[in-house]
Amino acid sequence: MASDTSRLTTAAGRSAGLLNRSRDTLLSNPLRLVGLIFVALILYVAIGNLLAGQLTVERLVRQMIFGLAQGSIYALIALGYTLVYGILSMINFAHSEVFMAGAYIGFFAINATNQSGLLQEQTGLALLITLLVGTLASVTVAVLLERIAYRPLRGAPRLVPLITAIGASIALQQLFLRLFGSQTRVYPDVKFYVLPGIFNTLECSEVDGAQLCRGMDLIGGRYNAQILGLELQIRPIYFLVFFLALIFMGALWYIVRRTKIGKAMRAVAEDKKTASLMGINVDRVIVTTFALGAALAGAAGVLFALYNTQVQPFMGFTPGIKAFTAAVIGGIGNIPGAMFGGLFLGLTESIAPSLLGISRQLEDVIVFGLLVLVLIFRPTGIFGEVLSEKKA
Repeated sequence: MASDTSRLTTAAGRSAGLLNRSRDTLLSNPLRLVGLIFVALILYVAIGNLLAGQLTVERLVRQMIFGLAQGSIYALIALGYTLVYGILSMINFAHSEVFMAGAYIGFFAINATNQSGLLQEQTGLALLITLLVGTLASVTVAVLLERIAYRPLRGAPRLVPLITAIGASIALQQLFLRLFGSQTRVYPDVKFYVLPGIFNTLECSEVDGAQLCRGMDLIGGRYNAQILGLELQIRPIYFLVFFLALIFMGALWYIVRRTKIGKAMRAVAEDKKTASLMGINVDRVIVTTFALGAALAGAAGVLFALYNTQVQPFMGFTPGIKAFTAAVIGGIGNIPGAMFGGLFLGLTESIAPSLLGISRQLEDVIVFGLLVLVLIFRPTGIFGEVLSEKKA
C-alpha cells in the first residue's frame, strides 16, 4: 500500500513538473500562447461545422482526392528545394521557374505531337515524349543556373546567393515572357483510353453500326461513381498524378540512400572539404543534385499542366512558394519531410476552406498561416532539419 502511494505521489509530482514547465514555456514565449489559442479556435470552428453538417462526406472525399494530387505537385517541387538546401544550405528561389520551364516547354512538345497526329494515334508515346522534353528543359535550366549564377558565389556569404536566386527567378520569368509572349497557352485536349476490357461500359459510341467501348480516359475523363455508398465524380488524372509522384519520390529516395552518387551527395552535405579529400568530385555532385531536383520539378510541371491545362511565364510563382512552404513545414533539408509537407499542404489547402466555412479565395491565407504556426511551435519543421554536425 505504501509503495502504491509512493508511485502515485511520484507520478503526480512528474505531472505537476511537466505542467509547470509547459506553463513557463508559454509564459516566456507569448507567441506560442497566441498560437495555441488560435489553434484551439480553429478546431472549435471546424468541429462545429462538421457537427452542423456543412461538409458532406462526398464533398470531403472529392476535396481529399484533389488535395492529394495538388499536394503531390507541391511535394515534387519541394524536393528540389530540400535537396539543394541539404547540399549547399541555400534556398534556390529560382526553382519555381525551373518548374515553369518544364510545363512551358512541355506545351510545345505536346502541341507538336498534336499537330503531327501522334497525340491521337499513339497517345501514350506522345505523353511520354512530352514528359521527357519538359523534364529535360527543367534540367537544362537548373544546370545552367548552377553553373552561371551559383557556382561563382559558392564561397560568398549566404545572403549573396539568396539575393542572386531571387534575381535569377525574375530573369527567367522575363526571358520566357520576351521569348514566348505574355499570352496564356493551353494544352490540347488529351484522350488517353486504357483497359477497355475492364471498363467495358465507359466511353462507348457507335462506330460503323457496332458498339465500341474505349475504356477509361486517364487524362480528360470525368466519371460518376458510387463507392461505399458515396456518390462521387472521379477524375482519373488526379490518381495518376498521385501515383506517378509516389514513384518519382520513391526513385529519388532509392538514389539518395542506395546508390553511389547518393552516398556522395550525403558526404558532400556533411563536409565538402573532407568529401573532396576523399576523392569525391564536389562540383559534379552539386550539379547532379540540381539536376535531380529539376527533373522532379519538370515532371511536376507537365503533370500539373495536364490537368490545369494553362501555362504562362509567371505560373511558377504560387506553386513554388507553396512548395517552399511545404519544405519548411516538413523540415527543410529532410526528404521525407518534403514529401509529407507537400501532401499535407495540398490536403489542408483543399479541405480547410470548406471545413472552416470560409471563401476559397482565402486558401492562401490558410497555407501561410499554417507556416507561421509551424515556425512558432516547431521552427525546424515537423520532421526536423537534416543537418550535419558542423551546421548544427
